[in-house]
Formats: sequence, C-alpha cells, structure tokens
Amino acid sequence: MDKLYGKTLSELKEIVADGGEKPFKAQQLAQWLYEKNVSSLEEMTNLSKGFREKLAVSHEIGRVPPIRESVSQDETRKYLFQTERKNYIESAWIPDRERSTLCLSTQGGCKWGCKFCMTGTMGFKEQLSAGEILNQYGSLPFRERVTNFVFMGMGEPLDNMDSLMKTLEIMTSDWGYALSPRRITVSTVGILPGLERFLAESECHLAYSLHNPFSGERAALMPVEKTYPLHDVIALFKKNRDLFKGQRRLTFEYTLIEGENDSRRHAEELVRLLNGLRTRVNLISYNSGTDLPWHGVSRKAAEDFRDFLNSKGLTATIRNSRGGDIEAACGLLSARTASEDQ
Repeated sequence: MDKLYGKTLSELKEIVADGGEKPFKAQQLAQWLYEKNVSSLEEMTNLSKGFREKLAVSHEIGRVPPIRESVSQDETRKYLFQTERKNYIESAWIPDRERSTLCLSTQGGCKWGCKFCMTGTMGFKEQLSAGEILNQYGSLPFRERVTNFVFMGMGEPLDNMDSLMKTLEIMTSDWGYALSPRRITVSTVGILPGLERFLAESECHLAYSLHNPFSGERAALMPVEKTYPLHDVIALFKKNRDLFKGQRRLTFEYTLIEGENDSRRHAEELVRLLNGLRTRVNLISYNSGTDLPWHGVSRKAAEDFRDFLNSKGLTATIRNSRGGDIEAACGLLSARTASEDQ
C-alpha cells in the first residue's frame, strides 16, 4: 500500500491525474495531509466519496505513532519508531522555555562510523523515506509546540539527499507545513556532492560537524575525512560565503573530547582555519555515559576554549547537553534498547 504522507505536491498531482480527478484536488490532498494533519482518508470531506474510495484501494495516509516515549529529568523526550523494514530509529524533542527543538533522524544507523558517536556503532541499516523522516514530526500530538528543527539525529542527512530535499520541500512550502527555512538546520559530516546540491537548492541553515581542525587527527575520529577532507569542505564554504551574509547561518559543530581536541593548539588552528568565514562555533562537551572510551571536558575547560575563540574574533557558544539520562543527547541516539518491552 503506497503512502500519501511524505508526497510532494507534484507527486500528489500525478496521483490525482491517475484517478481521473481535476488538478486542484492535489492541493486539497496536500492541505489535509500537512496543514490539517488528518489520520484517515475519510476525514478528507471536500474530496468526493468516489475518489476517496478509489484512493483507499492503493493508498493510505502512512503516518504512524512512536512505539515508545522516554522522558528525561530535564523534560527532553526521546521517541522510538519502527520503520517499514522493521528497523528502529529515534528522534528527540528538547523544550527550552519559549524555544522547542525537534531533532530528526534521516537514516537507520550510519555508514560513516565516527568513533565517538553511538549511532556510528550501529553500522548502516537503511535510508528513510521522506514520509518516515516527516513522521517523526507529524505523528507527535504536540507538534504545534515545536519551534525549531535540527537534522542531527541518526544518520547523515546528505547521504540521503532525495529524501532530505523532499522533506525540506514539504516542510517549507506553502502547500506543506509552511515553515520558515530559518527554523531548520541540517547537519553534515561534509559530504561534498550533497553539500553542493544543498547550498544550491535549500535556504535552510547548515551545521558542519568538524570536531578537529587537523586533518590527520580528524581522520582518526571521523573516517569521512579520508573521502571528503575538511580543507575541501571549508574551501567550498569560502567560495559560497555570500550565501551566509544574510540571515542564513553556517555553524561549525565541535564536540570537546578530553585529551583529543581540547588543547590551545586545537583552538589556535580553529581560528586560523575559519578565518574569513561569517560563522560561529558551537561547542559541545562529549556525553561520557556510554560504552565508548571517551570523556567530556569540564565546564571550565569548555568555557576557557570558548573564551579563547571569542578573544580571537570567532563567535563561539557552548551547547548545554540535554537528555543524557535517556540517551537522547548529542551522539547518543542508537535505538540499542529497541527490543526491550516489544
């Protein structure tokens, strides 16, 4: 049974045409799916009964609820979903006063194997469809409370470009969820072909997972460096620096790992590397409570690192870790307990 949820307007037009209906019905379908977020074809009351019955033969809405919710002491919530192919993915909702951020996954697992990331320990399972990515938002009962979106969950977004771009189209189009691209940030380890397409076709914010400014050291932590070196990625950013002169934001994500990338030498190289870019560095202390052999830095060490960058003209901030007690914090999503209680 084909899923309607996750279809773009052009795809809905094809479905409508195949059903012998007038083209404007596609707009109505999109309104029911995204603006009104209905859960059944029967609720689409301005579509004829005959058309709904015809649709029901081969299509369903395709939005499914999470199979488990975990709630942190800090009110972060983690959601476990089962995919059509019986794999598991996770997303996280992080409320913070007036701001509320939803962290979305784009793949089951990840093939890039960053050494400090729990998702990387899973290996690669599958690509998510646009519907499965969007479902992490559309299935939430309080979705209207979400103010911001980050594609920083399981997987590498730019490794699943077609589904990602369809998702962003639905999220930002007037016929879809009509969200501002300034509310959406896509994170990447630096997949160059995907980066070039993303910069050309999307206006959403971009976050680059850097984590070490020295290519050899980064390669030891992040195997992607051997395929897409950081210097090539930063050269692309500098070539396209005009894209980030307005409200569109470029951020460098930097997880501070004790003894690995937290020295003054690393801070100085960051300053040199990012010279000439309008950007900011988002510092994240590594979440230590995992099976991996890494440790986060102290708050004071993070502040000293931040203050040095700021003193040299780089804008640097520290991201407060949330949801660590339910393995919902940055780098911890892995669905490793998915089989529990099933």
